[in-house]
Formats: sequence, structure tokens, C-alpha cells
Amino acid sequence: MLTWPDYAVLAASLAVLLAIGFRLTRRQRDTVDFFLARRRVPWWAACLSFLATEISAVTIISVPATAYSENWEYVQFFVGSSLAKFAVAFLFIPAFYRHDVTTIYEFLAHRFGRASQVTASLFFFVTRLLGSGVRLMAAALAVAILMGWPIAPTIALFVVISILYIAAGGVTAIVWTNVFQAFVFLGAGAATLGYLLTQIDGGAGAVVAVAGAAGRLNVINWGPAPGDADFWRRVLTDPNIVWVALLNGLIGSMAAFGTDHDLMQRLLTVETRRQSQRTLALTPLGTLATLAIYLSLGAALYTFYAQQPHLAVSRPDEILPHFVRQVMPEVLRGFMLSAIVLASIDSPLGSLSASFVTDIYRPLLVRNASERHYLLVSRMAVVGFGLILGAIAHFFSAFDKILWLAFKIAGVTFGSLLGVFLLGLLSRRRIADGANVAAMIVMALVTLALLVASEKKIVEFAWSWLVVVGTAGTMGLAVAFSAFHRGPRPVS
Repeated sequence: MLTWPDYAVLAASLAVLLAIGFRLTRRQRDTVDFFLARRRVPWWAACLSFLATEISAVTIISVPATAYSENWEYVQFFVGSSLAKFAVAFLFIPAFYRHDVTTIYEFLAHRFGRASQVTASLFFFVTRLLGSGVRLMAAALAVAILMGWPIAPTIALFVVISILYIAAGGVTAIVWTNVFQAFVFLGAGAATLGYLLTQIDGGAGAVVAVAGAAGRLNVINWGPAPGDADFWRRVLTDPNIVWVALLNGLIGSMAAFGTDHDLMQRLLTVETRRQSQRTLALTPLGTLATLAIYLSLGAALYTFYAQQPHLAVSRPDEILPHFVRQVMPEVLRGFMLSAIVLASIDSPLGSLSASFVTDIYRPLLVRNASERHYLLVSRMAVVGFGLILGAIAHFFSAFDKILWLAFKIAGVTFGSLLGVFLLGLLSRRRIADGANVAAMIVMALVTLALLVASEKKIVEFAWSWLVVVGTAGTMGLAVAFSAFHRGPRPVS
């Protein structure tokens, strides 16, 4: 059970979070401050902010759960993801700085037209709200287990805290709270792993022996040989085959890092293109350290509960919260609880507000208003999106396998987004604005149909291919549709 020292650690962490947000309130004079921090954030702070956004509650809860119940094959996606970061750093970021964008979807307006910008922004709303709803639910579930709270009030508490500090301090508050969060995530994970090893008979050696014998330390899945009878079926249905995971990690992460403004917003807060590129190129080091800690936690948890089977729980996503509550000592328990809570509070409200005001409200609804007006609307948007996010998180509370659920949601729209961005970045072809919109919508519907059909076992198709199919299809359809379009085709 939680004790007063645990609550004290948690309260202190939340106090620091809110203090950062409210301390920066007076610096928010206009939307350039609120959305970009006037590009004055140090590159190392942006790097830690990006890392903290990557980590989230899904990492803290579901990566150990995946290692506990399956293996370490998730590392294969990390390798592909790291390659994607370099691609985004040297392909996407130069274009965004060249056009001096507030949101990345403004690039599409420069390259194709307003319709592409608005459609991409709407796709971002759907993807980010649903994906972040999963992340928020993961954290709320863990905290509800630890503290014995109902999940609905827990979600509501996290939403309120997010609204308070983000509406007050904008992206500057987001970045600097992320820096604090990153240190808490890494420190709490390392401390928990260290303590867990002391509770295992045989320590780290036992983890290697027990978890290794059970296949929990397997990293590479070579899959079938090309000549095997079930080769193509396995390729299409098993996302953990090494070369499939690398390819899908590369394409999927290019979409996540290059077309999702929540992550890219951190990279646009530094002064120059070179600093932004360096920031992104260094993030794989932090991600590797995080994965090493939390995958090791999963293997150690498997070993601990193999030695203590009477303490185990049936739902893998609950295994770390239950260990924290059942076994860990006070203060350290509060430290890990703080990491989980802070992971839940880092929400996409700042980037959603930025996209709404910059891509939709200012150009389409209310033009030529004062900066004071747009700043007020930005803060109101933070509140509105926060309420929507809370409702979505509550809806997802009935789902299992949280880690893969988040990826499946992103797979439906990320291909459409990446396809249109790559057309703008890799080609000088004069693609019609309306052709992009049609291609994005058609392929989003196609990938959604594929996901539903695969989930219902109508077709054998792994969710990891969705982004690849969506990207290729969007690019091909946009070119084909554009050939029949007679309207203007802007290019820059």
C-alpha cells in the first residue's frame, strides 16, 4: 500500500511540473511564443523533450509488459526507427526551416495548396487524439492500480493538470517539463531495476538464465527462408520478422517523426536547422538507454514472478504496477509512481492547439485578428482538446495490449500523411491540391478496411504493413488523380 512518503514524492513531482508551467506564463505574448518558444530553446533541452515525448506511459507500462509476456524483438523496430530519425533530420527538417513554418502542415500549403494543409491537419487531429488517448489510458490504468482509484477520476485528474500547465506556459512549458520528466523516467526505471534485481534469487545471472531459457531475451526473429511454403503468409502476418520490422520501423517512424506535429514541434523550437538536425540525430542514444532499462525490467519481472508465482497477475499490462505496489519499498515506490504519472501528463495539447489555430482557425475562420485574440483561442483550444482526449482515454480503458493498439491506430492515417509529404519533398512534380486530398482519404479508408479485416481474421495481414501500403498508395493515387485535374497546381 502507498504511504505518506510515496504521496510526498508524487506531490513534489507535480509541484515542480506546475511551477514550471506557471513560471513561464508571462513569457507568452503571442502565438510565436506559445507555439515555437520564439525558437530560443537550447538543442539539448529539445533533445530531452523529444525523448520524454517518445517515452510516454506506453513505454513505461507496455514495454516491460511486452518483454515479460513475449521477448525483446521490439528492439528490431528501434533499429528501423533510428534510421528514420536520420532520414527526417536531413530530408524533412531543412524544408520546414526553409519555409519558416509554425506547423509542419504549412509546408504542404507552400508546396501544393491550402486543401492539402487542412486535410493533413485534420488527419493529425484524429491520429494524435486517438493515439494519445491510448497513452493516457495506459498511465491512468497503472496509477489506478497503484493508488486504488477508479480509472475515470484518474484520467480526469491527468487531463486537468495537463490543461493547467500547457495553457499557462505553451510549448516552452512543455519542453522544460519534458526535461524534468526525462530525468525522472530514466532515474525511476534504473532505480526500480536495481531494486528488483536484489529481490531475485541469483540476481542478474538468474534473469539471464531463467528469462533466456524461456525465450524472453530473444531479439532477432529471422522468420522463414524464402523457399518455405508459408514464406509470404509469414511475411504478411508476422511484424516481428527482422527485415519486416526494420522496413516497417523505418517507414512507420518516418511518418511518426516527420508528419506528426506533436514530435516535430519540439524540433522547431531551436534556433537553426543544424541545431534541429543535431537534436534529432542524438535522440537514438536516449531511446536506446530507455529501452535497455525497461526491456530489462520486463525480463527481470518474468524471473521474479517465476520464482514467486503466487504474486503474479493475469494481465501483462498490469505487471509493473502490481510489482511496484506489492513489493517495492516506500519512497522508491513513490519515485516510480511519479514517473508513471508524469508520463501520463505529457500530452499533445500544445501541438493540437498549434495546428488548429495555425492551419484552420487563422487562415479559414478568423483572419487578421490581433495576436492577443489568437493567443486566447490557443489556450481555449488546449482546454477543448484536453476534454476530448479524456473522453477518448476513458473509451479505450477496456482494451488490452496497449503497445500494439497505439501503433495500429497510427497505421491508418500515417501512410496518407507520409505519402503526401514525400511527394512534396522528393519530387518537383506538379501535383494538384485536390488530388492529394482525394488520395489521402482513399488510402486512409483502404488501410482502415485492411485493419478491420485483419482484426476480424477475414484476411491475413499484419498491422505493421499499413503505413507502407498507405504511403505507396497515396503517392501513386495522387499522381494518377492529378493527371485528370484541371485546376491550378502550385509548387514552390
